[in-house]
Amino acid sequence: MIDHLGINVSDFDASKTFYDKAMAPLGASLLYMVPEEYTGGAKVGGYGRDRPVFWLQASTQAPRTHQHVAFTARSRAEVDAFHVAALAAGGRDNGGPGLRPHYHPNYYGAFVFDPDGNNVEAVCHDPE
Repeated sequence: MIDHLGINVSDFDASKTFYDKAMAPLGASLLYMVPEEYTGGAKVGGYGRDRPVFWLQASTQAPRTHQHVAFTARSRAEVDAFHVAALAAGGRDNGGPGLRPHYHPNYYGAFVFDPDGNNVEAVCHDPE
C-alpha cells in the first residue's frame, strides 16, 4: 500500500553513511540523488532494491519526534546481517535479532537507532 516513505535527517552525510552500510545486507542501496536545484539546495536521496522507496532529506530542524521504519528482509540471515552492519555503522542497539511472537509466531526482527534516534528495523515474516 505504501509506495515510498521519507524522513528528515539532521546530518545528511552521517545518515547516508549509516544507511549505506545498514541497507547493504538487505540488498538495498542509494539509487538516486535529487539534483539540488529541485530541492532548494537540500540533499535528498532515495534507497531501494530496484527503485527508490525510502528517502532521506536534509533538514535544518531537528526532528520533533522520532520515526519508526521497518524494512522487509528476505531471510532471517538478512535480519542478522542488517543488525551487525547497522551497529558497525554507528547505530545503537534497540533489540537484537530474534523472534517476536507477540506480533505473530514467525515475526523475526532486529531494531537499531539511526544517527537521529529513529527506530529502524529489519523484519522477516517467513517461518525459517
